[in-house]
Amino acid sequence: MKIKLFIVDDHYMVIEGIYSLLQHESNIDWMGHATNAASCLAFLKLQQPDVLLMDISLPDVNGTELCKQVNTLYPAICILGLSTFNQQPVIRNMMDNGALGYLLKNATKEEILKAISEVMNGKNYFSKEAELSLRNKEAGVPVITRRESEVLSLIAEGFTNSEIAEKLFISIPTINTHRKSLLEKFEVKNTATLIGKAIKLGLI
Repeated sequence: MKIKLFIVDDHYMVIEGIYSLLQHESNIDWMGHATNAASCLAFLKLQQPDVLLMDISLPDVNGTELCKQVNTLYPAICILGLSTFNQQPVIRNMMDNGALGYLLKNATKEEILKAISEVMNGKNYFSKEAELSLRNKEAGVPVITRRESEVLSLIAEGFTNSEIAEKLFISIPTINTHRKSLLEKFEVKNTATLIGKAIKLGLI
């Protein structure tokens, strides 16, 4: 039996990209797409998919709110969050509002198909980066961005702000912002303690 799939995303490139990946899959029935929450809800009044790929950043309603509405009105629909964000609070918010899984928009065809299969079988599915973000948070490891990770490594190597800025091709004020963010996320007050804690957690 084919799996009925629908996507709500306000970027046509994302819609077309996923469609091109899945259009020849014999077990996928592409039902179409919506570019905002209102269009999605209007479509669902007429027919419901088995799996709904849902962007979390929509122009009219926040994706988490739409997720909650769809889950309340049509609990049989398996919702997969779709986003470029892998921050733990965003992922957790989607899951708390009824999503069964969370895919990043850089997912491969194989990953998308696996996610669809898993949620159809009543399981949760997370992109690897999303799963790592959740696991790190649960283990007390701060969730830092790729750029913050680069800055942290260079700080640990003893580079100054100006040297880091030159290496990463960004401004010194931006480096200061990243430093401040790292201190806040690691809940420390100085660079020495930051490096020590990062080493202890295996981040550098």
